[in-house]
Amino acid sequence: MDNNRSLESEKLTSKLEKIATTVNDVAKSCQGDSIALLALLRQLEQLHRDIRDGYFQETLPDNRQQLYSLLKDIESEGGWPYIERMKLQAFLAQLLQKATEDNSDGSENVVNSDRSCSW
Repeated sequence: MDNNRSLESEKLTSKLEKIATTVNDVAKSCQGDSIALLALLRQLEQLHRDIRDGYFQETLPDNRQQLYSLLKDIESEGGWPYIERMKLQAFLAQLLQKATEDNSDGSENVVNSDRSCSW
């Protein structure tokens, strides 16, 4: 039975690696396209929610021993899976920093104020 469980674990690991490779390939193909990357992140978040609220909750333990085993696994394998959302303030700070870096190259293409225009 232990060999069967090991084989199942290897199959799962292989499937997860294929999924990770596919997601990375999609992300690379969307590089530079923030709208497409945002769509990918939203899809991953929805998948996470669907798995958590459906399949995972259906398999939650119904006795102490199974609960202890699950909690022990969660603790030993890195905690609860979580998809972090970027905070709007952090996003705006990064956007401002990038804009500042882009404009600090000394180019004269940026108008500093309406007073610089000679009408």
